[in-house]
Amino acid sequence: MPQPTPKVRLVIPCLNEVKQLEWSVNTCREFLGKNFPYRWEVFVADNGSSDGTAELAAQLAARHPNVGYFTIPQRGRGRALKKAWSECDADIVAYTDVDLSTELGALEKLCRAIHEGGCDLATGSRLHPDSQIKRGLKREVISRCYNLVLKLALCVDFTDAQCGFKAISRRAVNEILPLVEDGNWFFDTELLVLGERLGYRIADVPVRWIDDDDSRVKIVKTAVEDLQGVWRLRKLLWSRAFKQRVALRTARA
Repeated sequence: MPQPTPKVRLVIPCLNEVKQLEWSVNTCREFLGKNFPYRWEVFVADNGSSDGTAELAAQLAARHPNVGYFTIPQRGRGRALKKAWSECDADIVAYTDVDLSTELGALEKLCRAIHEGGCDLATGSRLHPDSQIKRGLKREVISRCYNLVLKLALCVDFTDAQCGFKAISRRAVNEILPLVEDGNWFFDTELLVLGERLGYRIADVPVRWIDDDDSRVKIVKTAVEDLQGVWRLRKLLWSRAFKQRVALRTARA
């Protein structure tokens, strides 16, 4: 019997994005409707907006049957993604930044890596040699330095932790997501590090990416929080409890 077509939920996490949310949702809907081989829905995950983003998300959901939303009072991209990914029946869940800096054409590659390639996580990589990237020197240096820190401190194999374009299987949602503690920007890194260390396969996918000059990321504050997260993860990975968890999963596999 042929396998049923997987369902994909594409999440757009939002914080005060009323100016570009409608454009982002409509662009995603148009692209997926014309080019995407899987069943799909677009889902807006508002976290703590105060500019009318939540109200606009509700209007878009009422207008389009393949659009959903929720709003929570707490800020944090990771917190919003964890809720949006966990509370659905999609076989594959993914997310993109609201500015659509990453070309949507790579979404199919992420999902195929999971559905057909045997991976549990797939991440866009701006540092992949086949990627086409346009961004300023400052962000380029910060990104490369951060990923170098991850390789030296945590011995990771993936190349780009913080690209805002990822997909994850339902199995990984159920098994990895409950272990992720961070609810902010470090969420991406923690998800990939824990997944890799527990033996899940991760696909590094080249992307076309254009820097957003209006990005809301506070670089210095985020960098400090990320380094604190790296130190916390390093201690966790060396703990006896985590090593026992890895051994138990290995034995089951």
